[in-house]
Amino acid sequence: MTLPAPFSLAAVLLAGGASRRFGLKNKLLADIDGVPIVAKVAREILDGGVDELVVVTGSEHDAYVDALEGLSVRFVRNPEWDEGIGNSIAAGVRAVPPSRAGVFIVPGDLPNLTGDVLRKLADAFTRDVSHPIVVPVTTRGEQRNPVLWPRRHFPELDVLSGPKGGKSLLDSLKGERLDVAFDDESVFVDIDTTDDYERFLSGDNG
Repeated sequence: MTLPAPFSLAAVLLAGGASRRFGLKNKLLADIDGVPIVAKVAREILDGGVDELVVVTGSEHDAYVDALEGLSVRFVRNPEWDEGIGNSIAAGVRAVPPSRAGVFIVPGDLPNLTGDVLRKLADAFTRDVSHPIVVPVTTRGEQRNPVLWPRRHFPELDVLSGPKGGKSLLDSLKGERLDVAFDDESVFVDIDTTDDYERFLSGDNG
């Protein structure tokens, strides 16, 4: 059996949703800084030092393959993508090899996410011998994404299903949680609607 290296981390990038609130277009393929949002996020994840990036796709698999061409990622096509984010998380976590000690679960719609954010969370994970669940929070203690999960909770993540993500599981494991506060809340801005997108392009990233 291959034991996970203590500092070997993976990330699961969630790109399997229907993006219904964004209208007819796929929000993750919308352009920011000359690249699709999903490519911008993937580049920052890789810059954050993860050893493996798994991208979970759904109905527009080929479009994501094109958008992420040239990046060191591995694709997992989730046939149950339309059943909710839980299924996509599970599909991605199942694809993470046993050599990884933890996994970031990263929504694809975080255009301000930076490699520095992931490095700060990873540092908290590796410095704590208990390898806690590391959660980014605002200065008011509000939970944000991405959450870094240790391998011992992979079995619980890979059976998630439906529209709920990992929040209920996280709430049940408060004793294992380590919050890491960030002063700059703009790194957690997400894009759900065309109005969100237009505000982002106008420079309103708060």
